[in-house]
Amino acid sequence: MNPCVMMVMMMMMMMMIMMMMMMMMMMMMMMMMMMMMMMMMMMMMMMVVMMMMLVMMMMMMMMMMMMMIMMMMMMMMMMMMMMMMMMMMMMMMMMMIMMVVIISHFR
Repeated sequence: MNPCVMMVMMMMMMMMIMMMMMMMMMMMMMMMMMMMMMMMMMMMMMMVVMMMMLVMMMMMMMMMMMMMIMMMMMMMMMMMMMMMMMMMMMMMMMMMIMMVVIISHFR
């Protein structure tokens, strides 16, 4: 086997190995990039979902607050009505007593 041919063969082998290695590296890089992209997408999706949830929570809180305020208003109205009724009853009682007193006086 002649040394020159040997040398060429060695060079070819080296080139092949280098090419293979480069290919492997490229594949790895591609895989990594894909993984990164997937992760980014997942993160974005999660962020969107979180934002949606936050908005929903805020809406719920607002609704609850509104409900509470409404309930308070209703309670106040009821209390006012009750007070009015009580006042009316008191007035009626007073009038009745006055009437009784006046009638008895005239008798």
